[in-house]
Amino acid sequence: MRAVRPFAWVFTALLLTAASAAAQTTTVILVRHAEKAAAPENDPPLTDAGRARAEAIRELLKDAGISVIYSTPTARTVQTAQPLATAIGVQITETPIRGGLQAYLNALAAKIRSENRGQTVLVVGHSNTVPQTVAALGAPAVPEIADPEYDGLYIVTIPAEGPARVIRAKQN
Repeated sequence: MRAVRPFAWVFTALLLTAASAAAQTTTVILVRHAEKAAAPENDPPLTDAGRARAEAIRELLKDAGISVIYSTPTARTVQTAQPLATAIGVQITETPIRGGLQAYLNALAAKIRSENRGQTVLVVGHSNTVPQTVAALGAPAVPEIADPEYDGLYIVTIPAEGPARVIRAKQN
């Protein structure tokens, strides 16, 4: 029988702990809907440029391992998410803003933390929901999104233990 070295046990335990923590890390990718038309004012669809951006988002994220897609039920957010959802075979979960913006943000963040632990999630929102969703997930605050900005991409990682982190990038 071969003697087991204490160092090997410690090293193996550390590897297993790190692997377990990594498996429980939740990754949330957030984008604002793509370019929208001016009309109808209450629920505009995407423009040609917006449809092209939605296709670019599909190409960018199709291999990211996304297993859940959340979108508000507006035409522009659903149309932004649809090409990716179709490509990866994931149904879009529509999340209406009910009870006010803060209640929506808290409910969405709680749902992601409880139901999507260890998964990669896409959230398609609006200029007034994406930065606030980043904060609701516990990551550091990001700047507001200006009305003509459609190319922001935010990646929030929520480890099993410790604070959430955010990376801010551009799609172009």
